[in-house]
Amino acid sequence: MVHLKTVWNGSTKGNGTITGDKMDTPIAIPTVSGGSGDGANPTDLLAASAASCYAMTLIALTAARNLPVISLTMTTDAANSKDKGLKIIHYPEVSLPESATEEEIKFVERAFNTADMGCHIGNLLKRADADIKIEGKILFE
Repeated sequence: MVHLKTVWNGSTKGNGTITGDKMDTPIAIPTVSGGSGDGANPTDLLAASAASCYAMTLIALTAARNLPVISLTMTTDAANSKDKGLKIIHYPEVSLPESATEEEIKFVERAFNTADMGCHIGNLLKRADADIKIEGKILFE
């Protein structure tokens, strides 16, 4: 169970916080919607949920195979429009050692899509007609 507390100060130009056991995040209505823009907005929070879920699912998949992942970095772009809905693109980059085998490389390539299918937050968003795409890359160190 997740327990969150939201506190808001002021009107639409105000701001607030949303806190939980492991989170303390400033929130605000975006300036484009008449707010102050001084904090995360709902699209930011949805994108962060989708990004963290995807990244953790990808890492869990590679760890279950004991792959020699050096690091995972990822950027995520999210846009919400009235006519096209929510669109999210994750750009994960998995760093492997130069000595990675062809089998390990192929597993990571498949894991990019497997993690997308296994991410419960992404799946919830897709059921709400969000468009989520993955553009993964493997780097070698």
